[in-house]
Amino acid sequence: MVSFDHEGLPQTLSARSVRTSSSKWLLVQLLLKATANIYKLKLLFSPHQKLFTSSTHSAASPTMASLLRLLLPLFLSCVVLFSHQVKCDGVDEEDSLLRGINGYRASTLNLTILTKNANAECLADEIADQLKNQPCTNTTGANTVPGTEPQFSDYPKLLAKCHLNVSNTRDGVIMPACVPSLVPSLVLTNFTKSQYSESLNDTKFTGIGIGSEDNWIVVVLTTNTPYGSFTNAQGSQDEEESASSVPKISLVPYLLCLLMGFIFHL
Repeated sequence: MVSFDHEGLPQTLSARSVRTSSSKWLLVQLLLKATANIYKLKLLFSPHQKLFTSSTHSAASPTMASLLRLLLPLFLSCVVLFSHQVKCDGVDEEDSLLRGINGYRASTLNLTILTKNANAECLADEIADQLKNQPCTNTTGANTVPGTEPQFSDYPKLLAKCHLNVSNTRDGVIMPACVPSLVPSLVLTNFTKSQYSESLNDTKFTGIGIGSEDNWIVVVLTTNTPYGSFTNAQGSQDEEESASSVPKISLVPYLLCLLMGFIFHL
């Protein structure tokens, strides 16, 4: 368990949000390139192309159109699978752990559920990113001997990226765990059946943030007190709430519809 004992200055942006945005932009680029290539193929087999005689075109054009229609379902399946992976990478494990922890608190301890805290989640992401290259051993994560927890020289910068400082994080706790492949059942027991269970059983904690990278998953618990609330200055908090209320619209379904209509028009 790692306690908060460093200072930081407000800045912006978590590591996972940058990676997710980059992945989505890559998907859009792939779709646009595929559309451009299909358009070139259409021009190549167009009746107006002088490179082919009318007899050659009459044989090639239907064949090409049939080929494109056969390849369309395969192409769209690949796009949908890739899009799903971009959206859900690392999220399923975190949601599963959140449900498991809240279920454990409710059924076993009759405690209230922990609510998501965006700033705590940001910090959990940053710490998981710092730990991702460390191997899982019998002395890491939930098995860490008290007093030998990992220390980060750039911890103040991690706080700063998430608009946090020592004054609003002092009462919180950080609980990293290392589980190969992040198997959900093993991840949960690393928190509910380890030294971390003491914090999960504590009624003072009311909020939670979870982040994961590779084999590492990090839980950050928050309180409803000024020294553990993980809340920003009022201005920054209002901006974040305003930004989170804007619906996130994906361009992928629209590009897929455009591509389907274009190919079937051939």
